[in-house]
Amino acid sequence: MQSKGPDDKNRFSRRTFIREASLVGAGTLAAVLAKDPLVLAAENKSAAKPKVLNYNPKMGYRRLGRTGLMISEVALGGHWKDRQGNRYWDEFADEKVPADVIKNRTEVINACIDAGINYLDISTSAECLAYGVVLEGRRDKMIIGADDYKLTARKPEHCNVDKLTFDIEQCCRRLRTDYLDIWRVKADMYGKSTDAHVEAIIETFAKARKAGKVRYLAISSHSRPWLEHVIEKFSQVQIVSFPVSAKTRQKEDPTTRNNVEEVNAGYGADTTQSIFESVRERDTGVIAIKPFLGGNLFKHKTKFPVRGGGDKEEHDLARITLQCILANSAITTTVPGLTTVHEVQNAVRASYTRRPGPTAAEKKWLMAVTEQRWAGLPKEYRWLRQWDTV
Repeated sequence: MQSKGPDDKNRFSRRTFIREASLVGAGTLAAVLAKDPLVLAAENKSAAKPKVLNYNPKMGYRRLGRTGLMISEVALGGHWKDRQGNRYWDEFADEKVPADVIKNRTEVINACIDAGINYLDISTSAECLAYGVVLEGRRDKMIIGADDYKLTARKPEHCNVDKLTFDIEQCCRRLRTDYLDIWRVKADMYGKSTDAHVEAIIETFAKARKAGKVRYLAISSHSRPWLEHVIEKFSQVQIVSFPVSAKTRQKEDPTTRNNVEEVNAGYGADTTQSIFESVRERDTGVIAIKPFLGGNLFKHKTKFPVRGGGDKEEHDLARITLQCILANSAITTTVPGLTTVHEVQNAVRASYTRRPGPTAAEKKWLMAVTEQRWAGLPKEYRWLRQWDTV
């Protein structure tokens, strides 16, 4: 289905995208990117206002590495609570989006656009379907990064061009759009994807970009050494996505006996330095996921539909956590899952009030609570502890 938006002669069209992409090789994208109206040249300081999608003067925006895209530093994670209280919706029966979900997601998207959020990060078929309905007719109001975790490169049997192309096509179909701004590929969570798997991802991306189906490539994994290897070896990967919480600290100390296992993880990456240094050196965009420890930062377990304004203490926890994450300039954006309009309004305050930011007392309180939740992580989330000092 053809996406429709305002009649704007400067709008990036799929037809123009395909025509110009055909003029460049798979590894040479500068000619196309130079004409992309969503790219804000860092050296262009003459404009009265930043050329940023959904621009709100209170929101902070950051350049997504060498893509040039300007992204709101607080963005919208695709997840929201389901009827059982789980973190996300997986699938809808017969691909029919329930009316109360449409209402909720419409309200949340409207609040995000008004607040200056311009990036949406999607991981499941249900999320594609819901946001496809909500954004129909205004696709150009969100930069979308999407992937279906059931169809993606997490499974070795999916790591071929045919299967990965099917992933892209299904995301586009469910989103009711012709293209993805970012194909946000989920590799093996534990770093077991091979270089051949990454090469299949890159080949699929090159073909999909030439066909006008994707614009930029991101890869996510829960394995630090593997991701660092990908950052260093594969320049075609413009964006990476990995967990960052209030506990995450940049590695500063030299390698010792205590972390030699990570250094010799077998990927060939230089893990003696921080992954944040690697992304800075290569101008790689960073999308920070799991800011709330997979929901384990909060005591209250709510179910959809969530009523009321929420718990003040938990709103404070969320806001200050996001501010601590955003203190790291290597991070482009953080993508909390937001279930209600109240949660959107609270999350964007992390950017609106980032200066002067949290007080010393607030930071001390946050770290005390985070340490407690960190120690009590359920078994399925204890891997997050690997993202303490990175």
